[in-house]
Order: sequence, then C-alpha cells, then structure tokens
Amino acid sequence: MLFVFNPRSGREQIKGHLMEILDIFTGAGYDIHVHVTQGQGDAAAVVRRLGRRMGLIVCSGGDGTLNEVISGMMELPRTPLLGYIPAGSTNDFAASLKIPKRMGRAAEAVVKGRPFPIDIGTFCEDRYFVYIAAFGAFTEVSYQTSQDKKNRLGHQAYMLEGLKSLSAIRPCHMRVEWEKGSLEEDFVFGMVTNTVSVGGFKGLVNQSVALNDGVFEVLLIRMPRTPVDLSNIVSYMFLKEEPNEYVYKFKTSSIRIESEGSVDWVLDGEFGGSRTRVDITNKRERIRILREQ
Repeated sequence: MLFVFNPRSGREQIKGHLMEILDIFTGAGYDIHVHVTQGQGDAAAVVRRLGRRMGLIVCSGGDGTLNEVISGMMELPRTPLLGYIPAGSTNDFAASLKIPKRMGRAAEAVVKGRPFPIDIGTFCEDRYFVYIAAFGAFTEVSYQTSQDKKNRLGHQAYMLEGLKSLSAIRPCHMRVEWEKGSLEEDFVFGMVTNTVSVGGFKGLVNQSVALNDGVFEVLLIRMPRTPVDLSNIVSYMFLKEEPNEYVYKFKTSSIRIESEGSVDWVLDGEFGGSRTRVDITNKRERIRILREQ
C-alpha cells in the first residue's frame, strides 16, 4: 500500500488519528509505504513514481489532495485500487460516496470495503478532475482561501471569501457545445460536475446523480440584468423555486467551452489554469474506489 496524506488538511486532524489508521492497515496485512506531502504537486508525483508497484493507493486530505492522487493514477499503465480518508474542510466527493467522516471508520472502509467504479473527467487532455470543473463567480474562492484560514474557520472560510467577491461579478461571452445542443451567451458562472454536493451544498446539483453513469451534470448561469434577477437565481439554485430563465441545466458526456478572453478555471478546488478553449470528456468508471457497502 502507498499511503499518501496531507498533514495540513482540515485543521491538521490526521495528527490525532495517524497511529489508529496505520494500526488498521497493518492489522489487515498491508506492507505500507507512507508519504507525507511536501507541497503542491507532490502527491501526484509520488503516485506516478511509486504507484505501478502498489496494489492499493490510499489518500488522506481534502478534495485537492484527492485530485492530485487520482491525476497521478490516471497516468499509470495499470490502475491500482484507491482508498480515501477525507480530512479537508468540505470533502464534497467523500459526501457523494458516503465515506465516513470519522477517520478510523474511513480506514476500516478501505480494508473491508468493496471497489466502486467512478467516472473521471479529462480537462483539455492535460489535466483531470474528480468531481467539479468550474469558472466564474465565486470559483476563485476555493484556491485563494489560504490553508491556515481554512484550518481556523473550516467551511465558514469559503462563505466569508465568497461574500467579498459578490461585487466583482463579471460576465464572459462564451460559446458552449455538447452532444445535444449549443449556447452562446454572456455567462457569470458555470460548472461541470459529478457529485451530489458542491461547497457543502446539496441543492446546487440534481440529487439523482450517478457517479459512474458516464455523464456529467452541467450548470450554466448567464448574466442577470438586475440585482433582483441575481437574487432570483440564488433562490432557484438553493430553494428549488420555479425554473429560472438565466439558469441552464443539462447532462452530457463531453462539452466544449470557448471564450473571447482567457477564463480562470477551478478543478476540485484548485486552480486549473486560464483558458480560452476547454474540452471536457467523461472517462467512465476509470477509477475503482473502496467504500462501505
């Protein structure tokens, strides 16, 4: 087993559980190679370097650490099983998979669970995402919020930073193409997801989501004309009110988004680069993750 963990995620909570986790893994008969991440990109690098010799790779950290581990796994000639012990501030994907929040129970789920296949997204053919690729209003919050602030405030950190960016909403003219249609509008926000929870909120995506059906859920919001329209959009998204003329929702296995200027993207809570054209494709059931049955 390769056990990769981010020691700073989620108020550094793994410090109080590390011995319990290692005891569970050792008791299950695993020969464990432990790697403590040293910085951004390190988790993906160690998985690429050592992953081909492993039968199981276990990740502990937040959504960004999970993204790195899976990105490294996607480049291996043979894909090992994946285990996940969530330790971040929000842990959207763990919630979608119903992985236990308590670290000891999550470790038990790794050694006693069964493999569950999940879809993975390719982003511009050189990056990957596990559960969300997004642009526009509020998306910069996740990667501009410092780890220290996340650790102090937890989920509240995202909300505080989000409020600061309300006045900075700017539209971007885009053309969007997918298998069954196309749009050309001024958009303020968009996300391509494979999750039942985004930023800790379950109301943002359809709760009938399947994580291994080969399609993504897409949500796009065009520029509202007035502050009242913006308020109505928020009500629609969170309170499930009547359909809103500014919100587009659909499912697709691939999508292309082109913009007149460079647009910043976020992949699983981390900066995904600034692009004028994005091609996203669903790789169905590409990774098998261990979870309770």
